[in-house]
Amino acid sequence: MNIFTRFLAVVASVSALIFSSAAFAQEAPDALVKRISDEVLTIAKADKDIQSGNVNRIVALVQEKIVPYVDSDRMTALAAGRFWRQATPEQQQQLATQFRTLLIYTYAGALSQVRDQKIEYKPLRADPNDTEVEVRTQLVQSRGDPIQLSYRMEKVSSGWKMYDINVMGAWLVDAYKGTFSNEISKGGIDGLIKTLTDKNAQLAARSAAKK
Repeated sequence: MNIFTRFLAVVASVSALIFSSAAFAQEAPDALVKRISDEVLTIAKADKDIQSGNVNRIVALVQEKIVPYVDSDRMTALAAGRFWRQATPEQQQQLATQFRTLLIYTYAGALSQVRDQKIEYKPLRADPNDTEVEVRTQLVQSRGDPIQLSYRMEKVSSGWKMYDINVMGAWLVDAYKGTFSNEISKGGIDGLIKTLTDKNAQLAARSAAKK
């Protein structure tokens, strides 16, 4: 292979990567949710480490496949409510980091229970120009009623991202609002950061013990 041929091969490879990234960025919100959910379930069902409860492997899957499509900063701001504007930029960063870590452990805990479930996707009710939509799905199990799952999505410059999730009628952000408010009333923003940090340390220690 001469130099010119190698150059063309490199250009083609880079172009393919750029095109692929652009294609994902332009995905419809329901198509994005379907792609990620299908990928995660397929891996979780086939990965022996995940099936055996290897928390580190589960966390790695969450970080790779789910976290890039979650707006954890917005989730944190919504959960903190009016207190978010009172926090310094450093406190906001620390709070978002700890809340994101807690969410990762939360997602990991759910994935550790994956066995024979499948996801059904409901028609998207949205206009082409909408920048915020709700994607509705349900998790079907071999036993018990289906679990209703909905995702609030926002369109940003890089594509669609999820900023809230509804499980059986309860939105995740609303569930944390009361907890955040109580902790802040007791110890301020720093008190909430410490509570989340301690909780994450406990989860990390538990994961290490299981390993």
